[in-house]
Amino acid sequence: MEKALAQYGAPIYVRKQIVHNTHVVRALEGRGAIFVDETEEVPEGAIVVFSAHGVAPAVHAEAARRSLKTIDATCPLVTKVHNEAKRFAAQDYDILLIGHEGHEEVEGTAGEAPDHVQLVDGLDGVGKVSVRDPEKVVWLSQTTLSVDETTETVTRLKQRFPGLIDPPSDDICYATSNRQTAVKEIAAQSQLVLVVGSENSSNSKRLVEVALDYGATASYLVDDASFIDDSWLDGVTTIGLTSGASVPEILVEGVLTKLAAHGFTDVEEVESVEEHMRFALPHELRKNLRV
Repeated sequence: MEKALAQYGAPIYVRKQIVHNTHVVRALEGRGAIFVDETEEVPEGAIVVFSAHGVAPAVHAEAARRSLKTIDATCPLVTKVHNEAKRFAAQDYDILLIGHEGHEEVEGTAGEAPDHVQLVDGLDGVGKVSVRDPEKVVWLSQTTLSVDETTETVTRLKQRFPGLIDPPSDDICYATSNRQTAVKEIAAQSQLVLVVGSENSSNSKRLVEVALDYGATASYLVDDASFIDDSWLDGVTTIGLTSGASVPEILVEGVLTKLAAHGFTDVEEVESVEEHMRFALPHELRKNLRV
């Protein structure tokens, strides 16, 4: 978005939030981004960016019909799930998509093969599934889920459908799963775990749940340091701190500064998995920026 604004100038429209983080969205709005719910709100011929969560083919078609110039910022890990859905649908599989109803990523993936996809919204959704051929069914997942809950959901599904096929590779985003792994490591040592992230961030909310499941006495989701209630710190000697996958580092640093002011100055970094993943810009920007 920053490169698109620098290249094309404001305004640039964005369908949905580019990522689920309040501070990122506000900062981009300050630079001339206009966030809309649907492409029909974008003036004909204008530039529209599709968010990291992906969109259904029908959204691309609507943008083309209205002569919109599109920049597809779908996360490559989400695109991978879209491609899996298309491939299995072409082979006439029933696709069980594990995810949260109404989430933009789920809507985009399901839109790739609406006649083949059934949503399984957690353990409660397992019993509602009906398939045509128990030997021709596959599961896929939203990329920002709890690893443990997804594993349990798949186990339950396989009890119903022993022939259920796994996706070719893990669908849950590495940034999501790595953070959950780190939280599991620190939760039992922490009376309090703070997760920096916005309320509409699925992966951030999962981190709070994981922290509580793995031994933290309390865990809270905070957009930034100003959301911390000082009473949470009473009697606490060890605090765990993590953030959602789309949180700017400056927000984490702000929390560390506030905690330091309350006497929490001894900081130990825990990195369970070293990350080296890098993604290219959307091709629409690579072409224009020659990168």
